[in-house]
Amino acid sequence: MSPDRPAVGDLFRRFRERLAAEGPARPGEPGGHGPKTGTNGSRATGTGAGVARTDTEAAGAGLAPQPPRDVPPAERRRGRRRGGGGEQLNVPPAEFTSYYGRPILKAPVWKWDIAAYLFTGGLAAGSSLLAAGGQLTGRPALRRAGRVTSLAAVSASTFFLIHDLGRPARFHHMLRVAKLTSPMSMGTWILSAFGPAAGVAAVAEAASRLPERGVLGLGRKLLPPAGNAAGLVAAVTAPALATYTGVLLADTAVPSWHEAYPELPVIFAGSALASGAGVGLLAAPTGQAGPARRLAVAGAALELWGAHRVETRMGLLSEPYATGTAGKLLRAGRTLTAAGVLGALVGRRSRVLSGLSGGALLAASVCTRFGIFHGGVASARDPKYTVVPQRERAGRRERPGPDVNGPGAGPNGG
Repeated sequence: MSPDRPAVGDLFRRFRERLAAEGPARPGEPGGHGPKTGTNGSRATGTGAGVARTDTEAAGAGLAPQPPRDVPPAERRRGRRRGGGGEQLNVPPAEFTSYYGRPILKAPVWKWDIAAYLFTGGLAAGSSLLAAGGQLTGRPALRRAGRVTSLAAVSASTFFLIHDLGRPARFHHMLRVAKLTSPMSMGTWILSAFGPAAGVAAVAEAASRLPERGVLGLGRKLLPPAGNAAGLVAAVTAPALATYTGVLLADTAVPSWHEAYPELPVIFAGSALASGAGVGLLAAPTGQAGPARRLAVAGAALELWGAHRVETRMGLLSEPYATGTAGKLLRAGRTLTAAGVLGALVGRRSRVLSGLSGGALLAASVCTRFGIFHGGVASARDPKYTVVPQRERAGRRERPGPDVNGPGAGPNGG
């Protein structure tokens, strides 16, 4: 501080002496501390920044009322509420967004190959059951169609699974462990057990084309009984192959898949039966297609019941199955299933109508599998399908239960 400059205490003492001698300044006087006037007019009629108005002065000037700045904050708020002005006090509707625009759950990275895997796995299972029915009832055309289709479908399933895994070695590595609580681990073992049995059963269909003598003649004799045994083994493991993919989807955190855990195995079982029946109606003569027609009715009943449940039972989580791509596919699947069953029952003696019904059932199975797949992916991408059910569950837990000790309760609170 400069030595020639007076101390702060001296300056303050001089200010107090001058204020005591002159008295407080009046509003509007030069040097006053009251409201200032200028080119914009008074506080009541001015229009510049920082201008405040009382209700009386503003009414005389033809302007909207605005309280001056010296009015207490509580009075300001009451004036705003009476006049309807000021900022909006209600909370805007909540938007189900997340940090940086990313969804709460990471959507499945699976692509079309997994949806195709769901279909081909069910087709393999349904065809093996069809082949077993043809084998046990003496229908060779039905048996042959089921065995060949089963081998082709399980081979396609293996290809789609390995394509999703990226390297064939990863499928082999999954066989190092058998974990009963892991649907993926169990599915790998089910597929590994089903595939060889379906392969032996299908190869046995070529036994009649082998020569009768020599080493190949021995194969001609041994393959039919081996094929029959392998066909039954494949049929025994077929229900597990048809339904484990439903358990696999329900075991994820994807909201619409996880909530549909009771229905997904039923839907996939029905879809597998319907697709197997479609193969029988397409490939077998009408005289041997009786088991295929019965299989179509059973599969359609299971599939339509399960699809109806997932679209009506789960509240908000049913929405992804009724809208968008999933909704279109599932509606198409229901229509094709109903048409296929109707054609199978009506066209008992028509080869053309039976073939069309079989094609409709196969197409329905494709639509159902892809519809379930797209519905789950859509529910993972939208945060509301995660947030709203969580809040509803939390609300139910916080809601007090009935008072067991209230009036009318027994001596033990019952």
